[in-house]
Amino acid sequence: MTALAITLTALASLVCLVWLSRHLKIWRERHTGLLLGPDSPGPPENAPKISVLAAAKDEAACIETCVRTMLDQDYPNFEMIVCNDRSDDDTGGIVQRVADEDPRLRLVNITDLPDGWCGKNNAMQTGIATTDGQWICMIDADCRQVSRRTLSVAMQYAQDSGADLLSVLPRLEMKSWWENVVQPVCGGVMMIWFPPEKVNDPKAPNAYANGAFILIRRSAYEAIGTHEAVKDRLNEDMHMARLIKQAHLQLRVIRGEGLYLVRMYTSFMQIIRGWSRIFYGTFGTLRRLVISLAVVTIMGLLPYLAAGVGAIGWVCGAEPAWPWRMLSIAGLAAIAMQLSVIYRFYKLITARPGLFWTYPLGCAITMWALAGSLTKLGGAKVVWKNTGYKAAR
Repeated sequence: MTALAITLTALASLVCLVWLSRHLKIWRERHTGLLLGPDSPGPPENAPKISVLAAAKDEAACIETCVRTMLDQDYPNFEMIVCNDRSDDDTGGIVQRVADEDPRLRLVNITDLPDGWCGKNNAMQTGIATTDGQWICMIDADCRQVSRRTLSVAMQYAQDSGADLLSVLPRLEMKSWWENVVQPVCGGVMMIWFPPEKVNDPKAPNAYANGAFILIRRSAYEAIGTHEAVKDRLNEDMHMARLIKQAHLQLRVIRGEGLYLVRMYTSFMQIIRGWSRIFYGTFGTLRRLVISLAVVTIMGLLPYLAAGVGAIGWVCGAEPAWPWRMLSIAGLAAIAMQLSVIYRFYKLITARPGLFWTYPLGCAITMWALAGSLTKLGGAKVVWKNTGYKAAR
Protein backbone atom coordinates (compact mmCIF):
# COMPACT_ATOMS: atom_id res chain seq x y z
CA MET A 1 0.00 0.00 0.00
CA THR A 2 2.90 2.34 0.68
CA ALA A 3 4.16 1.76 -2.86
CA LEU A 4 0.71 2.67 -4.20
CA ALA A 5 0.69 5.91 -2.23
CA ILE A 6 4.17 6.84 -3.46
CA THR A 7 3.26 6.05 -7.08
CA LEU A 8 0.07 8.13 -6.92
CA THR A 9 1.99 10.96 -5.25
CA ALA A 10 4.49 10.99 -8.12
CA LEU A 11 1.68 11.04 -10.69
CA ALA A 12 -0.22 13.80 -8.89
CA SER A 13 2.96 15.87 -8.61
CA LEU A 14 3.61 15.45 -12.33
CA VAL A 15 0.04 16.50 -13.12
CA CYS A 16 0.51 19.55 -10.90
CA LEU A 17 3.62 20.55 -12.87
CA VAL A 18 1.82 20.10 -16.19
CA TRP A 19 -1.01 22.37 -15.00
CA LEU A 20 1.59 24.90 -13.87
CA SER A 21 3.03 24.95 -17.39
CA ARG A 22 -0.47 25.72 -18.69
CA HIS A 23 -0.41 28.97 -16.75
CA LEU A 24 2.59 29.97 -18.84
CA LYS A 25 0.85 28.98 -22.08
CA ILE A 26 -2.20 31.07 -21.20
CA TRP A 27 0.05 34.04 -20.40
CA ARG A 28 1.75 33.69 -23.77
CA GLU A 29 -1.57 33.41 -25.59
CA ARG A 30 -2.91 36.53 -23.89
CA HIS A 31 0.19 38.57 -24.68
CA THR A 32 1.53 37.18 -27.94
CA GLY A 33 -1.24 34.99 -29.40
CA LEU A 34 -2.76 35.79 -32.79
CA LEU A 35 -6.18 37.37 -32.57
CA LEU A 36 -8.42 38.71 -35.33
CA GLY A 37 -11.11 41.21 -34.40
CA PRO A 38 -13.31 43.99 -35.82
CA ASP A 39 -10.48 46.51 -35.45
CA SER A 40 -8.03 44.44 -37.50
CA PRO A 41 -7.08 45.92 -40.90
CA GLY A 42 -9.04 45.22 -44.09
CA PRO A 43 -10.36 44.92 -46.69
CA PRO A 44 -7.36 44.79 -49.04
CA GLU A 45 -7.08 47.06 -52.04
CA ASN A 46 -8.46 45.50 -55.22
CA ALA A 47 -10.41 43.08 -53.04
CA PRO A 48 -10.67 39.70 -54.80
CA LYS A 49 -14.11 38.20 -55.25
CA ILE A 50 -15.17 35.81 -52.50
CA SER A 51 -17.82 33.14 -53.00
CA VAL A 52 -19.40 32.45 -49.59
CA LEU A 53 -21.15 29.10 -49.23
CA ALA A 54 -23.25 27.55 -46.49
CA ALA A 55 -24.66 24.03 -46.58
CA ALA A 56 -28.04 23.86 -44.84
CA LYS A 57 -30.13 20.82 -43.94
CA ASP A 58 -33.26 21.53 -41.90
CA GLU A 59 -31.87 24.84 -40.67
CA ALA A 60 -35.07 26.91 -40.75
CA ALA A 61 -34.47 28.06 -37.17
CA CYS A 62 -31.16 29.79 -37.93
CA ILE A 63 -30.60 30.14 -41.67
CA GLU A 64 -32.12 33.61 -42.04
CA THR A 65 -29.86 35.02 -39.34
CA CYS A 66 -26.85 33.34 -40.95
CA VAL A 67 -27.69 34.76 -44.38
CA ARG A 68 -28.66 38.28 -43.37
CA THR A 69 -25.66 38.84 -41.11
CA MET A 70 -23.35 37.65 -43.88
CA LEU A 71 -25.03 39.82 -46.52
CA ASP A 72 -24.50 42.78 -44.17
CA GLN A 73 -20.71 42.44 -44.47
CA ASP A 74 -18.81 45.55 -45.59
CA TYR A 75 -16.59 43.54 -47.95
CA PRO A 76 -17.01 45.12 -51.40
CA ASN A 77 -16.87 42.05 -53.66
CA PHE A 78 -18.67 38.86 -52.65
CA GLU A 79 -21.57 36.56 -53.43
CA MET A 80 -23.36 34.07 -51.21
CA ILE A 81 -24.77 30.66 -52.07
CA VAL A 82 -26.87 28.54 -49.74
CA CYS A 83 -26.90 24.85 -50.63
CA ASN A 84 -30.24 23.52 -49.40
CA ASP A 85 -29.38 19.89 -48.74
CA ARG A 86 -32.58 17.81 -48.91
CA SER A 87 -34.29 19.83 -46.16
CA ASP A 88 -37.71 18.75 -44.92
CA ASP A 89 -38.47 22.13 -43.38
CA ASP A 90 -38.75 25.64 -44.90
CA THR A 91 -35.00 26.25 -45.21
CA GLY A 92 -35.21 26.68 -48.98
CA GLY A 93 -38.24 28.96 -48.84
CA ILE A 94 -36.63 31.25 -46.28
CA VAL A 95 -33.45 31.58 -48.32
CA GLN A 96 -35.36 32.22 -51.54
CA ARG A 97 -37.34 35.04 -49.94
CA VAL A 98 -34.10 36.73 -48.88
CA ALA A 99 -32.58 36.09 -52.32
CA ASP A 100 -35.52 37.90 -53.92
CA GLU A 101 -34.41 40.98 -51.97
CA ASP A 102 -30.65 40.74 -52.62
CA PRO A 103 -29.12 39.60 -55.94
CA ARG A 104 -25.86 38.65 -54.21
CA LEU A 105 -27.61 35.62 -52.72
CA ARG A 106 -28.46 32.44 -54.63
CA LEU A 107 -30.19 29.24 -53.57
CA VAL A 108 -28.99 25.86 -54.83
CA ASN A 109 -31.33 22.98 -54.03
CA ILE A 110 -29.84 19.52 -53.50
CA THR A 111 -32.35 16.71 -53.96
CA ASP A 112 -30.20 13.54 -53.93
CA LEU A 113 -27.17 12.20 -52.08
CA PRO A 114 -24.82 10.21 -54.33
CA ASP A 115 -23.42 6.94 -53.04
CA GLY A 116 -20.20 7.34 -51.11
CA TRP A 117 -20.75 10.99 -50.24
CA CYS A 118 -21.48 12.70 -46.93
CA GLY A 119 -24.28 15.22 -47.25
CA LYS A 120 -22.40 18.42 -46.45
CA ASN A 121 -19.52 17.51 -48.75
CA ASN A 122 -21.84 16.83 -51.67
CA ALA A 123 -23.75 20.06 -51.03
CA MET A 124 -20.58 22.14 -50.92
CA GLN A 125 -19.17 20.47 -54.04
CA THR A 126 -22.40 21.16 -55.91
CA GLY A 127 -22.61 24.77 -54.78
CA ILE A 128 -18.97 25.66 -55.37
CA ALA A 129 -19.27 24.39 -58.95
CA THR A 130 -21.71 27.27 -59.61
CA THR A 131 -19.34 30.00 -58.38
CA ASP A 132 -16.42 31.96 -59.83
CA GLY A 133 -14.84 33.69 -56.82
CA GLN A 134 -11.06 33.74 -56.58
CA TRP A 135 -11.54 32.76 -52.95
CA ILE A 136 -14.09 30.42 -51.42
CA CYS A 137 -15.44 31.02 -47.93
CA MET A 138 -17.22 28.06 -46.33
CA ILE A 139 -19.34 28.72 -43.25
CA ASP A 140 -21.86 26.77 -41.19
CA ALA A 141 -25.57 27.52 -41.27
CA ASP A 142 -25.62 28.16 -37.54
CA CYS A 143 -23.06 30.99 -37.76
CA ARG A 144 -24.12 34.48 -36.77
CA GLN A 145 -21.88 37.39 -37.72
CA VAL A 146 -21.65 39.96 -34.95
CA SER A 147 -19.33 42.22 -36.93
CA ARG A 148 -19.77 43.62 -40.43
CA ARG A 149 -16.03 43.23 -40.97
CA THR A 150 -15.47 39.47 -40.71
CA LEU A 151 -14.84 38.96 -44.43
CA SER A 152 -12.74 42.13 -44.72
CA VAL A 153 -10.33 41.35 -41.88
CA ALA A 154 -10.10 37.66 -42.80
CA MET A 155 -9.25 38.41 -46.42
CA GLN A 156 -6.66 41.00 -45.40
CA TYR A 157 -5.04 38.59 -42.95
CA ALA A 158 -5.05 35.75 -45.49
CA GLN A 159 -3.20 37.92 -47.99
CA ASP A 160 -0.78 39.36 -45.43
CA SER A 161 0.11 35.91 -44.04
CA GLY A 162 0.31 34.21 -47.44
CA ALA A 163 -2.36 31.70 -46.42
CA ASP A 164 -3.85 29.31 -48.93
CA LEU A 165 -6.37 28.15 -46.34
CA LEU A 166 -7.31 30.33 -43.38
CA SER A 167 -9.64 29.17 -40.62
CA VAL A 168 -10.91 31.84 -38.23
CA LEU A 169 -11.92 30.14 -35.00
CA PRO A 170 -15.35 31.07 -33.62
CA ARG A 171 -16.53 32.23 -30.29
CA LEU A 172 -18.87 29.52 -29.04
CA GLU A 173 -22.28 30.70 -27.94
CA MET A 174 -23.07 28.59 -24.88
CA LYS A 175 -26.41 29.31 -23.23
CA SER A 176 -27.36 26.23 -21.23
CA TRP A 177 -25.66 24.76 -18.17
CA TRP A 178 -24.44 21.67 -20.02
CA GLU A 179 -23.02 23.65 -22.92
CA ASN A 180 -20.89 25.68 -20.51
CA VAL A 181 -19.81 22.60 -18.56
CA VAL A 182 -18.89 20.31 -21.46
CA GLN A 183 -18.04 22.35 -24.56
CA PRO A 184 -14.84 23.99 -23.22
CA VAL A 185 -13.50 20.64 -22.02
CA CYS A 186 -14.16 18.93 -25.36
CA GLY A 187 -12.54 21.85 -27.16
CA GLY A 188 -9.53 21.43 -24.90
CA VAL A 189 -9.14 17.82 -26.04
CA MET A 190 -8.72 19.09 -29.59
CA MET A 191 -5.90 21.33 -28.39
CA ILE A 192 -3.97 18.26 -27.24
CA TRP A 193 -3.42 17.27 -30.86
CA PHE A 194 -3.73 20.60 -32.67
CA PRO A 195 -1.99 23.45 -30.82
CA PRO A 196 -2.25 26.57 -33.06
CA GLU A 197 1.48 27.25 -33.04
CA LYS A 198 2.13 23.84 -34.59
CA VAL A 199 -0.81 24.05 -37.00
CA ASN A 200 0.62 27.31 -38.33
CA ASP A 201 4.12 25.84 -38.62
CA PRO A 202 4.72 24.54 -42.18
CA LYS A 203 7.31 22.09 -40.82
CA ALA A 204 4.92 20.47 -38.32
CA PRO A 205 2.46 17.79 -39.47
CA ASN A 206 -0.38 19.07 -37.25
CA ALA A 207 -3.30 20.18 -39.41
CA TYR A 208 -6.54 21.70 -38.17
CA ALA A 209 -9.39 23.81 -39.52
CA ASN A 210 -12.83 24.67 -38.16
CA GLY A 211 -15.61 24.36 -40.73
CA ALA A 212 -17.49 27.28 -39.18
CA PHE A 213 -15.23 29.61 -41.19
CA ILE A 214 -12.78 28.46 -43.83
CA LEU A 215 -11.38 30.87 -46.41
CA ILE A 216 -9.51 29.01 -49.13
CA ARG A 217 -7.90 30.15 -52.35
CA ARG A 218 -9.73 28.54 -55.29
CA SER A 219 -6.45 27.37 -56.83
CA ALA A 220 -5.60 25.62 -53.54
CA TYR A 221 -9.08 24.08 -53.34
CA GLU A 222 -8.61 22.60 -56.80
CA ALA A 223 -5.02 21.54 -56.06
CA ILE A 224 -6.13 19.30 -53.17
CA GLY A 225 -8.86 17.67 -55.28
CA THR A 226 -11.92 19.71 -54.15
CA HIS A 227 -14.52 18.05 -51.92
CA GLU A 228 -14.17 14.97 -54.10
CA ALA A 229 -11.00 14.18 -52.15
CA VAL A 230 -12.89 14.18 -48.82
CA LYS A 231 -16.31 13.11 -50.02
CA ASP A 232 -16.76 10.31 -47.45
CA ARG A 233 -15.21 12.15 -44.50
CA LEU A 234 -17.35 13.23 -41.57
CA ASN A 235 -14.91 15.98 -40.53
CA GLU A 236 -14.07 17.26 -43.98
CA ASP A 237 -12.62 20.49 -42.58
CA MET A 238 -9.86 18.62 -40.73
CA HIS A 239 -9.05 16.47 -43.73
CA MET A 240 -8.92 19.43 -46.10
CA ALA A 241 -6.45 21.09 -43.72
CA ARG A 242 -4.34 17.93 -43.77
CA LEU A 243 -4.37 17.86 -47.58
CA ILE A 244 -3.30 21.51 -47.68
CA LYS A 245 -0.23 20.73 -45.60
CA GLN A 246 0.55 17.61 -47.57
CA ALA A 247 0.48 19.70 -50.75
CA HIS A 248 3.00 22.09 -49.13
CA LEU A 249 0.48 24.92 -49.19
CA GLN A 250 0.12 27.47 -46.40
CA LEU A 251 -2.33 26.66 -43.61
CA ARG A 252 -3.22 29.30 -41.05
CA VAL A 253 -5.51 29.21 -38.02
CA ILE A 254 -6.30 32.30 -35.98
CA ARG A 255 -8.56 32.97 -33.02
CA GLY A 256 -11.44 35.33 -33.71
CA GLU A 257 -13.02 37.64 -31.14
CA GLY A 258 -16.04 39.83 -31.81
CA LEU A 259 -16.47 38.56 -35.36
CA TYR A 260 -18.98 35.72 -35.32
CA LEU A 261 -20.73 33.27 -33.01
CA VAL A 262 -21.62 29.61 -33.34
CA ARG A 263 -23.96 27.67 -31.10
CA MET A 264 -22.97 24.09 -31.78
CA TYR A 265 -25.48 22.16 -29.68
CA THR A 266 -28.45 23.00 -27.47
CA SER A 267 -29.21 19.82 -25.50
CA PHE A 268 -27.19 17.38 -23.41
CA MET A 269 -27.58 14.44 -25.80
CA GLN A 270 -26.78 16.65 -28.80
CA ILE A 271 -23.51 17.50 -27.07
CA ILE A 272 -22.67 13.84 -26.45
CA ARG A 273 -23.59 12.68 -29.97
CA GLY A 274 -22.03 15.70 -31.65
CA TRP A 275 -18.68 15.49 -29.90
CA SER A 276 -18.56 11.69 -30.33
CA ARG A 277 -18.91 12.30 -34.05
CA ILE A 278 -16.25 15.01 -33.99
CA PHE A 279 -13.78 12.88 -32.02
CA TYR A 280 -14.43 9.89 -34.26
CA GLY A 281 -14.11 11.86 -37.48
CA THR A 282 -11.06 13.82 -36.33
CA PHE A 283 -8.98 11.19 -34.52
CA GLY A 284 -10.46 8.01 -35.94
CA THR A 285 -7.77 5.64 -34.65
CA LEU A 286 -7.73 3.48 -31.54
CA ARG A 287 -4.38 4.95 -30.51
CA ARG A 288 -5.45 8.59 -30.58
CA LEU A 289 -8.79 7.98 -28.93
CA VAL A 290 -7.25 5.90 -26.13
CA ILE A 291 -4.52 8.49 -25.55
CA SER A 292 -7.13 11.27 -25.43
CA LEU A 293 -9.22 9.27 -22.96
CA ALA A 294 -6.15 8.62 -20.78
CA VAL A 295 -5.09 12.27 -20.81
CA VAL A 296 -8.55 13.49 -19.79
CA THR A 297 -8.67 10.89 -17.00
CA ILE A 298 -5.22 11.63 -15.62
CA MET A 299 -5.23 15.42 -15.99
CA GLY A 300 -8.87 15.88 -15.06
CA LEU A 301 -9.76 13.30 -12.43
CA LEU A 302 -6.56 11.82 -10.98
CA PRO A 303 -5.92 14.83 -8.66
CA TYR A 304 -9.26 14.21 -6.95
CA LEU A 305 -8.57 10.50 -6.65
CA ALA A 306 -5.14 11.23 -5.18
CA ALA A 307 -6.47 13.74 -2.64
CA GLY A 308 -9.31 11.42 -1.62
CA VAL A 309 -7.22 8.25 -1.29
CA GLY A 310 -4.51 10.12 0.59
CA ALA A 311 -7.00 11.65 3.01
CA ILE A 312 -8.65 8.27 3.67
CA GLY A 313 -5.32 6.59 4.33
CA TRP A 314 -4.23 9.42 6.60
CA VAL A 315 -7.50 9.55 8.59
CA CYS A 316 -7.72 5.77 8.90
CA GLY A 317 -4.27 5.66 10.47
CA ALA A 318 -2.36 3.79 7.75
CA GLU A 319 1.28 3.19 8.71
CA PRO A 320 3.60 4.74 7.89
CA ALA A 321 1.52 7.92 7.76
CA TRP A 322 3.84 10.17 5.73
CA PRO A 323 3.13 8.66 2.24
CA TRP A 324 -0.60 9.25 2.71
CA ARG A 325 -0.07 12.79 3.94
CA MET A 326 2.15 13.49 0.93
CA LEU A 327 -0.41 11.95 -1.41
CA SER A 328 -3.19 14.09 0.00
CA ILE A 329 -1.08 17.24 -0.24
CA ALA A 330 0.03 16.45 -3.81
CA GLY A 331 -3.58 15.83 -4.87
CA LEU A 332 -4.80 19.07 -3.30
CA ALA A 333 -1.95 21.00 -4.93
CA ALA A 334 -2.83 19.53 -8.33
CA ILE A 335 -6.51 20.41 -7.82
CA ALA A 336 -5.65 23.99 -6.91
CA MET A 337 -3.36 24.35 -9.92
CA GLN A 338 -5.91 22.75 -12.24
CA LEU A 339 -8.84 24.93 -11.21
CA SER A 340 -6.79 28.13 -11.30
CA VAL A 341 -5.73 27.33 -14.86
CA ILE A 342 -9.29 26.50 -15.88
CA TYR A 343 -10.56 29.79 -14.45
CA ARG A 344 -8.06 31.72 -16.60
CA PHE A 345 -8.69 29.50 -19.63
CA TYR A 346 -12.45 30.05 -19.45
CA LYS A 347 -11.87 33.81 -19.31
CA LEU A 348 -9.59 33.57 -22.34
CA ILE A 349 -12.17 31.76 -24.46
CA THR A 350 -15.06 33.87 -23.08
CA ALA A 351 -16.73 30.91 -21.39
CA ARG A 352 -18.20 31.39 -17.91
CA PRO A 353 -15.19 31.55 -15.57
CA GLY A 354 -17.47 31.17 -12.56
CA LEU A 355 -18.08 27.58 -13.64
CA PHE A 356 -14.40 26.61 -13.33
CA TRP A 357 -15.32 24.27 -10.49
CA THR A 358 -17.42 22.09 -12.87
CA TYR A 359 -14.30 21.04 -14.78
CA PRO A 360 -14.15 17.50 -13.27
CA LEU A 361 -17.79 16.93 -14.29
CA GLY A 362 -16.99 18.19 -17.79
CA CYS A 363 -14.08 15.74 -17.93
CA ALA A 364 -16.32 12.82 -16.96
CA ILE A 365 -18.84 13.69 -19.70
CA THR A 366 -16.05 14.20 -22.24
CA MET A 367 -14.84 10.70 -21.38
CA TRP A 368 -18.36 9.48 -22.21
CA ALA A 369 -18.18 11.16 -25.62
CA LEU A 370 -14.73 9.67 -26.26
CA ALA A 371 -15.99 6.22 -25.27
CA GLY A 372 -18.82 6.69 -27.77
CA SER A 373 -16.23 7.38 -30.45
CA LEU A 374 -14.45 4.14 -29.58
CA THR A 375 -17.64 2.16 -30.23
CA LYS A 376 -17.80 3.61 -33.74
CA LEU A 377 -14.43 2.06 -34.55
CA GLY A 378 -16.21 -1.28 -34.42
CA GLY A 379 -18.54 -0.30 -37.25
CA ALA A 380 -21.39 1.47 -35.47
CA LYS A 381 -23.35 3.77 -37.78
CA VAL A 382 -22.88 7.52 -37.42
CA VAL A 383 -26.13 9.47 -37.71
CA TRP A 384 -25.88 13.14 -38.56
CA LYS A 385 -28.66 15.45 -39.76
CA ASN A 386 -31.02 12.46 -40.03
CA THR A 387 -28.67 10.62 -42.38
CA GLY A 388 -26.78 7.46 -41.36
CA TYR A 389 -23.18 6.99 -42.50
CA LYS A 390 -20.62 4.25 -42.35
CA ALA A 391 -18.06 6.84 -43.26
CA ALA A 392 -14.31 6.70 -43.62
CA ARG A 393 -12.39 8.51 -40.89
